[in-house]
Amino acid sequence: MLGAIGVVYGDIGTSPLYALKESFIGPHPMAVDRLHIFGVISLIFWSLMLVVTVKYVFVAMRADNRGEGGSLALLSLIQRSLPGRKWTASLVTMGVLATCLFYGDAMITPAISVLSAVEGLTIVEAGLQPLVIPISIGILVGLFLVQARGTARVGAMFGPIVLVYFAALAVLGVNNIALHPDILGALSPNWAVEFFLYNPKLAFLAMGSVFLAVTGAETLYADMGHFGRKAIGFSWLGLVYPCLMINYMGQGALLLSNPAAAENPFYLMAPEWARLPLVGIATLATIIASQAVISGAFSVTHQAVQLGFLPRLKTMQTSAKAAGQIYIPAVNWLLLAMIIILVLGFKESTNLASAYGIAVTGTMLITTLMLAFLVFQVWNWNRFLAIPIIGIFALVDGIYFASNITKIPDGGWFPLVVAAISFTVLTTWARGRQLLRKALEENSVPLQVFVKSAKSAFRARGTSVFMSSSADGIPSALLHNLKHNQVVHERVVILTVKVEGVPHVDAANRSETKEVGDGFYRVILHYGFMEEVDIPGDLQRVTDAGGPFDMMRTSFFLGRQKLIATKERPGMALWRERLFAWMLKSSESAMEFFRLPINRVIELGSQVQI
Repeated sequence: MLGAIGVVYGDIGTSPLYALKESFIGPHPMAVDRLHIFGVISLIFWSLMLVVTVKYVFVAMRADNRGEGGSLALLSLIQRSLPGRKWTASLVTMGVLATCLFYGDAMITPAISVLSAVEGLTIVEAGLQPLVIPISIGILVGLFLVQARGTARVGAMFGPIVLVYFAALAVLGVNNIALHPDILGALSPNWAVEFFLYNPKLAFLAMGSVFLAVTGAETLYADMGHFGRKAIGFSWLGLVYPCLMINYMGQGALLLSNPAAAENPFYLMAPEWARLPLVGIATLATIIASQAVISGAFSVTHQAVQLGFLPRLKTMQTSAKAAGQIYIPAVNWLLLAMIIILVLGFKESTNLASAYGIAVTGTMLITTLMLAFLVFQVWNWNRFLAIPIIGIFALVDGIYFASNITKIPDGGWFPLVVAAISFTVLTTWARGRQLLRKALEENSVPLQVFVKSAKSAFRARGTSVFMSSSADGIPSALLHNLKHNQVVHERVVILTVKVEGVPHVDAANRSETKEVGDGFYRVILHYGFMEEVDIPGDLQRVTDAGGPFDMMRTSFFLGRQKLIATKERPGMALWRERLFAWMLKSSESAMEFFRLPINRVIELGSQVQI
């Protein structure tokens, strides 16, 4: 639970820094009076209840893919349970789109969180305003510089700090509620209804800012594999939710007595002597919130690579104990560059709040649609129970999404642009791999035919392993080797790495071997989408492919294709083919990705038209 508090709840826990402030002085300002204060707090309470507690804690977290959560894990769970259905392509599109929207969220969350915390300095001393952006960028750069050390080290101290932060939220809230205890009445849904009846248009627009209190809910589901459903659920119900609501009601109580405090109610709740320490605690909490999203970006990217939506990227394991703790340099530095651009471009957390929300609401809406497939098609819930539950989720998410769409001109376009670019990249790579595999299969021959034709070739001592993306046919590297060198080894292994739709594969089911005859074997290594591929290590455990493997007498043959984009073959648009060719050329070497011994690898190149 302490670990979950330290990592999972950093994002949603820092929402009190800006959620209520943006509701009153954001893109659609409103009067700071009793009706609006009670109405907004009522909306926050019931949003957290329906979206986080009911949807994620009670329903979505039951949809675990062998312990893992998140959009891609949910997609794999449904595909594995219902293979070959006609709507599979639509599900894949939704899962990929949710992943792309997450990247936009991963860029905005660190920027708005750190900026909103550091802006507390201007409450302490107005003259410090020019230092807000340089300090924010300095903190963000420092955070990304230490990522290579691993989330285990970075996160070891986070649990106690966030615990102190939530304690501060509760203390500040209680002190202010004591001055206006009638604010507790805002928990009644009547105030939310009255707010909508009084001014439906303003209430609808306000939902875009109220939603800021819910951002981070998706992290609960995505990080389920790290901490477990029970730890996340109990810590939410027992600590995080109560502390958040006490603080929001404390801010509401402050606004009842001092409407001008809407400028920054979070910091103005504290007595003057406590504001500077509060800035320090809040800044640490926002760094932790950023850490959770950065770790999530690494995890989602790794899943996308394993599931065939992104090219191979250099991935470093940062923990000998926890397989899910990884570091991807390309993602790390790209995120940092985009976040710095955001901070310099938007300058204030209020401006960034307009860009925030649309990516999160989009992801949540997609999660609801995917849960609908799961509830009706896989779990087969009673329709009288399932229809109202999914209907309420869809209604709430739909209203939030529609409200956030109004923020597109004010900055909401940014995550949509990021999502569009990411979607193009992911779908281009997935489609390109299909076209490449099809082109290679056209020149392939059945394995049995090849074995007969290779009988006249000279047999060299030792073992050769030919990597093949397909479990059928002959890899091009093997064909070229026989054609040009007229030699094959005593033992020839055609090896395919297959990533399954589960997070982890049991060691007993890791390998699958088929003896073809005359020293030829086909071996398939099965991995989960959360696992690292280690071919030498796993081959040494294979004993039914002509005996044990000695890495010093084993040569690995890799095919490297140079793609030629052409209009002559039906496939993708020419610019997408060129993009795919560039990604293939830029991807990490298969030798490093599969952890092959450097001095035992031979690459054979060929040209392929797609």
